[in-house]
Amino acid sequence: ATLEAGAICEAAICYTGDITDPERTKYNLDYYVGLAKELEGMGAHLLAVKDMAGLCKPEAARLLFTTLKQEIGIPIHFHTHDTSGIQAASVLNAADAGVEIVDVAFASMSGVTSQPNLNTVVEAMRLHPRSTGLDTASLDAIADYWRAVREFYLPFASETLPATADLYRHEIPGGQYTNLYQQARELDLADDWHRICEVYAQVNDMFGDLIKVTPTSKAVGDMALFMVVNDLSCDDVLHGEAKIDFPQSIIDLVRGKMGQPYGGFPEGVKERILGTADAPAEGRSDPVLPDLQDLVDIPQLGGSETRMRDQLSYALYPRVFEELCAHVREFGDTSCLPTPVFFYGLEDGEEVNIEIEKGKTLIIKLIGLGTPNDHGERSVFFELSGQLREAVIRDAAVEPVREAKTKADPDDRSHIGAGMPGVVSRVGVAAGDAVRETQPLLTLEAMKMETTVSATRSGVVSEIHVKAGDQVEAGDLLIELR
Repeated sequence: ATLEAGAICEAAICYTGDITDPERTKYNLDYYVGLAKELEGMGAHLLAVKDMAGLCKPEAARLLFTTLKQEIGIPIHFHTHDTSGIQAASVLNAADAGVEIVDVAFASMSGVTSQPNLNTVVEAMRLHPRSTGLDTASLDAIADYWRAVREFYLPFASETLPATADLYRHEIPGGQYTNLYQQARELDLADDWHRICEVYAQVNDMFGDLIKVTPTSKAVGDMALFMVVNDLSCDDVLHGEAKIDFPQSIIDLVRGKMGQPYGGFPEGVKERILGTADAPAEGRSDPVLPDLQDLVDIPQLGGSETRMRDQLSYALYPRVFEELCAHVREFGDTSCLPTPVFFYGLEDGEEVNIEIEKGKTLIIKLIGLGTPNDHGERSVFFELSGQLREAVIRDAAVEPVREAKTKADPDDRSHIGAGMPGVVSRVGVAAGDAVRETQPLLTLEAMKMETTVSATRSGVVSEIHVKAGDQVEAGDLLIELR
């Protein structure tokens, strides 16, 4: 399709495993060479090797790229993450092997789960036959600028986890590593991080050694967190008698919505996760994807005209796009606010000028804050272009007074409890509804991980203890059946 559109096609191979380890035979050198030749034969203009977890060790990079340069004739692009702490060596070996493009990051944005350090790689190559010709003093000045910009975003930065060799066991992609750790913190599992990494590796083995890249990597991470929260082993998952409400991402993965994994799933995985009622899809996943032209009933972000960008955003991230639309409906377009004001608010007595449209500027001065009430709300007193105003807002930093929720009795099959902490995103039944065993009842979401809670038995919904938007803890009673 890219070639038919007259565009440049850069096809990517995702690197996983270790081609220097004779015991890792699934993704060996022949696998990568064969795939590279196939992509070149299909008309790719460039070949990317996407090392999403930073697994391509320096000697593996030398072997891989030396071989690829001998076997294919199109330019090669190497992308890696520095989670292991040694990927600059892999980049330098790739350069020696003749790779045309490598991805690196300015010094202040580099390292750990980002890319190797641009500034040091350029300096290391300065006297090399393949020197970049870039000026290190200029690069250092730019890196200093971005170091200052990062100060605004520190509250959103994940804790920097030290590089360890366990990366080569769990193989968590760099783009997921910090996200998964943040999910663990939200679930109060930060102290179990090493266990989560080990369970991540076990889940990967259980599913047949997947190529872990978005979205498959997220599914593996969701399953690892789910197993740790519920204290499940792989044997419990595959052979246990208890019914398990698997994360939605795992169901989608095994059904084939993310495509078919190389080598397929091990025997018994599909049957255990899908049961007998939900047959998995065969072949490519594209036949079940919606046509963009059919996405006409989408939320309005602003104005009367639906833009292609809105269609794409809604198709890819429907829940996030709906949240953005809700934000714009409630607050308007807040992109005009200066970054520090948007993230941190104003200090008492601080004044700021905000241009809301060309030639129209608001002058806002914060006078002070009121005391929060039991609902976590407080009054904000401010001047708007010289006029005193008051607004009541929900202060996210204040925990509202909540009544303790009833816990589900694990021995009572009429009790449906929460298997993990999260937010109730949807309730699909009402009191009085007749339900069958395994029928979906409601959906929980925790840090972008969705889990569908199903009926443990057939019966009638007698009482619903939650509603959409409620925060619940593991074990809270959600629904009662009779």
